[in-house]
Amino acid sequence: MFEKTEMQTPELLPQIEEMLAKRSRIAIKARGRILFVDPTDIVSVQAKGNYVSVRRTGGTELLRESMAVVAEKLRSYGFVRIHRSVIINTLFVEEIVNLSSGDNVVRIKGGLEFPVSRTYKENLRAITPLWIGTNGFRGEQRAAIPR
Repeated sequence: MFEKTEMQTPELLPQIEEMLAKRSRIAIKARGRILFVDPTDIVSVQAKGNYVSVRRTGGTELLRESMAVVAEKLRSYGFVRIHRSVIINTLFVEEIVNLSSGDNVVRIKGGLEFPVSRTYKENLRAITPLWIGTNGFRGEQRAAIPR
């Protein structure tokens, strides 16, 4: 009566593995203990001398780690480096403010604002794959129109 059908798992397996990997927790070693934190609870990471300050929705942790290492480890979780001393979680971005000087500021939930340096300005594209309006953020180079 019922036919036995095979599920096409090879196509679904990479998607499931990716979802599980992104739902995993991050281990943060701070103050002699190891915290297991959901990446969606991390708001931003800022350089503080030889340390980085990890701002979470429930507090702040100070780690002895380089910004480059932290940026690389958090990239697959939707974090973007916007300044040599700032990494933000794109989930918390509310607005990109274009200043009259041509510079940009990223405003995140809670009202915090972070400057975007010229070096990392191109990373603003990673905040969202879809831009509606006039070619994304101001100040980006536009392709020349052939005549």
